[in-house]
Amino acid sequence: MIAKLKGVIDSVDTDSAIVDVGGVGYLVAASARTLRDLVVGEPAAVLVETIVREDAIALYGFLETAERDWFRILTTVQGVGARVALSILSTLSPDEIARAIAAQDRATLSRPPGVGPKLAARLATELKDKAAAFGIAASASNATLVATTVPTGSLNEDAVSALVNLGYRRVEAFGAVARASQRLGAEARLDAVIRAGLQELAR
Repeated sequence: MIAKLKGVIDSVDTDSAIVDVGGVGYLVAASARTLRDLVVGEPAAVLVETIVREDAIALYGFLETAERDWFRILTTVQGVGARVALSILSTLSPDEIARAIAAQDRATLSRPPGVGPKLAARLATELKDKAAAFGIAASASNATLVATTVPTGSLNEDAVSALVNLGYRRVEAFGAVARASQRLGAEARLDAVIRAGLQELAR
């Protein structure tokens, strides 16, 4: 089982790259995000997920641990194979995936090619707990805070709906309400949470 390749990038194609390790070229499929950061002729260390099928052994490469972890998580969902998982990772960063799932933002999840409304709904439903676990731990920015401050309860849900009705995207409204609720505390009134959410969005 190959878990990592360290060598020189021999070539980069639209959906894969060849990593030369001691004269042996390994064909590694990857997301567009990863492929953009690979430079032909330059050294690279690529994390690898090896998938063994009856007719082939396929290698999938990642430069970031978070991307590899989300590849593993996404492919646990029925209807998400390796190709669709790479499509999702090509369109959305790991942080964006976590925020969209935590916010149940199906519109964002359906943006990647190959992901329709039904599959987006399945991703949002089945991976909600995992989004909180893997979420945004690597990000220090308040703008990407999710996980442990997920809005719960009807008041926060009403606040998110109010911000959405004002024209904000659900994932943005969700994050703003999460931060506002954490700042104001559990006893805050709806109008206060909405005002604080608007202040967060204006930053």
